[in-house]
Amino acid sequence: MSLRLYLLVMSVMTVLCWLAFTYVIRLVNPETTNATGFFLFYLSLFLSLSGTTAIIGFLVRFVIFAHELAVEKVKIAFRQSFLFSGFVVVALLLLARGLLNWLNLIILIVGLSALEFFLLSYGKSAVIPAGACPVPRYGEPESRVRSDE
Repeated sequence: MSLRLYLLVMSVMTVLCWLAFTYVIRLVNPETTNATGFFLFYLSLFLSLSGTTAIIGFLVRFVIFAHELAVEKVKIAFRQSFLFSGFVVVALLLLARGLLNWLNLIILIVGLSALEFFLLSYGKSAVIPAGACPVPRYGEPESRVRSDE
């Protein structure tokens, strides 16, 4: 998928998610709805925020970090938009239940920061260095590959 097609699809889907969110807000009465109405509200908000912040995050990275590959910028922007949207939705859920206080907010921030650091370190450790795996030379059987290379 080309970068232009990705941005086009992401933009169209984000606009559709914002339209769905607007529809849910207009249609659902929070005082009379059941769990389905709240689920649709939080889901449409999550998807709308994820798409919007992913596009904005990619565009900011595209301008600032021009030397990086576009694929890496898309991955980082999408991961961070997912975490940010999750933060907003969980904070709103806690607020709706009357459970949002400084301690819960700090725990949420620390938890999401730890998840981000884990994902960063996992992405770096998953890459195998070029010289770590011995590759047989042309015409040489695999059993004769030296392990000291």
